[in-house]
Amino acid sequence: MVVNNGTDWSGIDWDGWKNLNLIRARLDAGADPNTGVYIYERPLHAAAEWGSPEVVAELSRRVDDVDAEHEGRTALWEAIFNNRPDNARALAAAGADPWRPMMNGWSPGRLSLATPTPDLFTLPPGEAGLSAAETAAASTARHLITTLGRLEDDGFSVACVADITAAEAAQRLEATPADDDDIEEIMDDPFSDFDDSLSLIGITDVPGGCVVFQPWGYNASTPGVIKRLSVGSVCYAMFANPKSGNQGAVARDGVIEKWDTHPGGGAVSDNDPTEDILTTYLYHYQAVAYCFAGAGLQPTDARSITDQPDVWLRLPEQDWWS
Repeated sequence: MVVNNGTDWSGIDWDGWKNLNLIRARLDAGADPNTGVYIYERPLHAAAEWGSPEVVAELSRRVDDVDAEHEGRTALWEAIFNNRPDNARALAAAGADPWRPMMNGWSPGRLSLATPTPDLFTLPPGEAGLSAAETAAASTARHLITTLGRLEDDGFSVACVADITAAEAAQRLEATPADDDDIEEIMDDPFSDFDDSLSLIGITDVPGGCVVFQPWGYNASTPGVIKRLSVGSVCYAMFANPKSGNQGAVARDGVIEKWDTHPGGGAVSDNDPTEDILTTYLYHYQAVAYCFAGAGLQPTDARSITDQPDVWLRLPEQDWWS
């Protein structure tokens, strides 16, 4: 909603960057085309991520430098990273350089080779394309994202474990088969007795390992669970916290390696390792697929993250946060 139609960029929400008449009116009234947007600073960067090609083209005609950088990236980088190929085309038509070096080896053009539109630009002679490993990583990400889809609700937790079976996971957790009546009661209303519901987990075998899933709580991602699951292996886990966003963790060989990460987050910097920049792009807003990829799992369907796992089990009563 626009709350200010004056001479600056205040009051323009994300959808406002699609409104050519609005942006043109602000520019004509004196809004600076080069600066003044909260977070992004540069209007062209905001439009590249959220706006329309028409707005991008209008701003491109008015800025001092279509390749001006903000936090190490150009507007064209923002368009590519956020899967806005039409905006990327508008920027390239305005003179933006797809092969300008930035972001630790990932020019906008090189990153575009890992997107759903890899033919967006012509690879010039001498420019590095994707390595075999990077091509495989992009292919894996597309497969996982397509196969798993997107969970509609937050509040779930998941642990993806490499190279162990569901039966072995159950043994490590000392979990026992759940009673059918209890399962049905909890499924009907998991919050009527939440402490009781937290003891119920689903475990499913998938190619490459197994998945522990809890549709209504955090217990599949607690330290006690993932440390036990990861002995001699690796476990990528997350809790989709409805209040604060995705909270991730990695455990390896019984030790918490990373805690309170943000799987599926979009923040990258030019100091990040080259492979991490690609991974962040590939799993942008795809936190569950990121966990599957981290553990090297290769699901053929999404059943492991539904309410129909291979088996429902009861965790023993103990402090799973230790």
